[in-house]
Amino acid sequence: MLEGLFVGGGSGLVIGLFRLFYDHGSDAIIRLTGHITTDPVSISFFFLMLMAAGLFVGKLTKAEPLISGSGIPHVELALSGNAPFPWLRVLIAKFVGTLVCLSGGLSVGRQGPSIQMGAAVGCGFGSLFQRLMGEIPEHLPRFLISGGVAGMTAAFGAPLAGILFAFEEFHVLVSAPLLLFCSVSAASAWAVVNLAFGFGFVFPFPQLALSWHCLLPAVLVGLASGLLGVIYNFFLVSVTLWHDRQNLLSVVWKPVVPFCLAGFLFFVYPEVLVGVGYSMPGIAGVDGHVLSLTALMLFLLIKILFSVLSFASGVPGGILMPILYIGGIFGVALGTFASCILGGADLAAYLMLGMAALFSATIRAPLTGAFLAAEMSGAYAFLPAFLAASLTSAWIASRMGSRPVYKSLKVRMHKKIRKEVFMR
Repeated sequence: MLEGLFVGGGSGLVIGLFRLFYDHGSDAIIRLTGHITTDPVSISFFFLMLMAAGLFVGKLTKAEPLISGSGIPHVELALSGNAPFPWLRVLIAKFVGTLVCLSGGLSVGRQGPSIQMGAAVGCGFGSLFQRLMGEIPEHLPRFLISGGVAGMTAAFGAPLAGILFAFEEFHVLVSAPLLLFCSVSAASAWAVVNLAFGFGFVFPFPQLALSWHCLLPAVLVGLASGLLGVIYNFFLVSVTLWHDRQNLLSVVWKPVVPFCLAGFLFFVYPEVLVGVGYSMPGIAGVDGHVLSLTALMLFLLIKILFSVLSFASGVPGGILMPILYIGGIFGVALGTFASCILGGADLAAYLMLGMAALFSATIRAPLTGAFLAAEMSGAYAFLPAFLAASLTSAWIASRMGSRPVYKSLKVRMHKKIRKEVFMR
């Protein structure tokens, strides 16, 4: 329990600082970009800064290839003994690299990197306790697992979803000691990010109320999101593998493309960028401004394309938050369509159902998706509807033969690691 407190508290401190730096840095960047004019000098300087950021990220990724992408496949490979885990290098490089990518407006998430950084903190404490207390090597994987749990808890403020993610995604056997260890880590990480840093709900919709009329729309959202999840997984993995094969750009120059694309979108469609885009309450029409179905579908399409291109370039950033955003947009689009046919619909409910359902379809972790939606929004009473949507979407994606996205990315990363070892 003492070890769990250290792992969870350390992970919560690191992820809390990461979220704090990003929030304040994003506000500062928004203020600075507000002064950008359309004269050639200002635009040229703006794109030169973006190219410099892209080159910095490319050099960082080349120096430490293990930080490329989400980080969750790396943790899974390390748990199975198929990848090294230089925890301090990974922690520092992932922290800095992901922060630069998010600050540059790329459509990547901080949650996957938070899990990898949490696992790095756990690995560091595991090494420390091994020296101090003589921990045997067979017991050290629990530090990776609990660190990942604490990282996800700190990123989302969702301790139950973090624990479920460890058993659904990492595929570890449930045992009382490991459950206790992960629970203490998750609780201490949650306490740090909520009490010390004061972070609240990620998507606050605690007003959602459950009724029997909600279950049928939840199942329908799950059916549609399952189909979208199959398409999204295929598109993401295909583009990422194609990016690996193409030799027009080196590893250092590949991140420059999404950074420059972010600059282009800043002038023509800034809503899709991280930090300056639509808020989830805004998309759900909570502020009174409801987007049309056409606007939602356009936003959904551009968000998917930009998210896939951002991730496929190999930058250090995850796919969990883009998946949640895309699922939320898709859910609101379904709710808007239902409103046109049947009358008024609670778009906030459709938004959160879409998030839970698409997460479950792509990751294939329905319990995590349902509890994550409840803990992010505070709508715990809506949990049965979240479960109905999540289980339906995961079943549809499985029946259609779609491989879970992290399983595909883990196979890809394992091949790259074996190739590098062979070349050495």
